[in-house]
Amino acid sequence: MTPVIAFGEALVDMLSSRLGSSTQGPETFTPYAGGAPANVSVACARLGLTSRFLGMLGDDHFGDFIAAELQHHGVDVSGVARTKEARTALAFVSRDDQGERTFDFYRPPAADLLYRTEHLPQGVFAEPAIVHLCSNSLTDEDIAETSLAITEMASRAGCLVSVDANLRHNLWPDHQIDIGLVTRLLDQADLIKLSTDELDALRGDHPREDWLAERLAAGARLIVITDGPGSVAAHTIRGVTHMTPPAVTAVDTTAGGDAFIGGLLAALADHDWQQPDWAQDGAFLERALTLACRCGAHAVTRPGAYSALPRREDVID
Repeated sequence: MTPVIAFGEALVDMLSSRLGSSTQGPETFTPYAGGAPANVSVACARLGLTSRFLGMLGDDHFGDFIAAELQHHGVDVSGVARTKEARTALAFVSRDDQGERTFDFYRPPAADLLYRTEHLPQGVFAEPAIVHLCSNSLTDEDIAETSLAITEMASRAGCLVSVDANLRHNLWPDHQIDIGLVTRLLDQADLIKLSTDELDALRGDHPREDWLAERLAAGARLIVITDGPGSVAAHTIRGVTHMTPPAVTAVDTTAGGDAFIGGLLAALADHDWQQPDWAQDGAFLERALTLACRCGAHAVTRPGAYSALPRREDVID
């Protein structure tokens, strides 16, 4: 089984006690370890994969909390660096009546933005692996340079690169996403995951099918587009596969997308992805999307991130 290496931000989600307008009384916040790439590393570990997280944590209480939580869920943290130069990032998370979130980030400054290629463990890409990251490690010039360098190193080493756009507009200067920079990262990926909203934000007035065709021409083998509880579309050079996720009552969507990508990567880790036509295997795509959808549906029925992510027995009959 292929190991997974996730790189990027790890932060603390301060989850509000209020669910839309239905909760009375003072608002309180409960800390949950989070951060999209860290969530994916936990999702993969809980599904039985060898999973490693690369990133920078502050030398502070919240950094200790995240490192302990990652280890508790089976993630290898030997590639985690610590710093006194910045604190671990926080995200205050509010939810509406359907469990959909809004974020108030305390980042920058933050420790995760200080990771550099010299912090990479020696030989980290010596063996084939699935390397996963997202666009939140592009919001500052130096961490963007690091992220692009890591994807290039992983590709040269024969790894499969997975990118979840995971756009968070309020993490960018003036809330303006650098579309060109995000697209540059996507075009280094073998697997791309987007929501329909993210696709629309990135393509602008460019026709949807043309934009997708350009990403496939740039080298993406598989582009998966999610739409909350709606149908999932998986695009390859040979066409589109659709799947509808299980219907559930969402409590907190914080880790839904990360659980989905974790399931997708777990299926890939069991598959012969080093073959050039792996994305053209219809039976594999159906299995992978089924597992991904089940993982995402499971996660949104529980609060928080790490503890909401399913184990294999939760999602496999």
